[in-house]
Amino acid sequence: MFGIWARQLKKWVKMIELDQDGGLWTVTVNRTDKANSLNREMLTRLLEIFENAQGARAVILTAKGKVFSAGADLEEVRTGLAASDLWERLSSAIAALPALKIAALNGTLAGGAMGMVLACDLRIAVPGANFFYPVMKRGVLPQPSDPKRMTALIGPARTRLILMAGQKISADEAYQFGLVDRVVPVDELSTAARDLARDALAAAPDIASGIADLCRRQT
Repeated sequence: MFGIWARQLKKWVKMIELDQDGGLWTVTVNRTDKANSLNREMLTRLLEIFENAQGARAVILTAKGKVFSAGADLEEVRTGLAASDLWERLSSAIAALPALKIAALNGTLAGGAMGMVLACDLRIAVPGANFFYPVMKRGVLPQPSDPKRMTALIGPARTRLILMAGQKISADEAYQFGLVDRVVPVDELSTAARDLARDALAAAPDIASGIADLCRRQT
């Protein structure tokens, strides 16, 4: 029984990869056979990482494959995953982390996965990415902080366009709206994310945390 549990745990950990390079942490979603959809175990692992990332100076959140995340695992949605508090706890842990958080979106971002991306400080995306959050269509509520964070980035009308009208927007529209900060070629995504982290990694810790705190007070 223990062997089965250990193998399952190893599989869950593999679906969320963590690379630590000094003060730079890179968190990668790797469930490409399921469009990087998130199940309870993956959300729990992500929450564990971000709650224990106090030593990180910058964190890059990304994924493998051509989709960043399709959102919640649909099989687990049927058993209540959409209403789990794990989503809100995860986005809150990301937002509270004093490190610079960068979402490097390698492809389409959908559904509940939007929350952890909205909680990051910066978002960059590849040209082919699309963005949608079909809560109205799915008959579920978004996590409590998601509309607030989205409104702070793109305004109330565009937030309604996504959440109430269920519109899918392209990477170019997301950039025009302010939902993403840059659109970069696929083969430059990792380099662009690391470039954004460079100053935070080089700065004195008190300066980096002080600037982060000042920026946080403005939102």
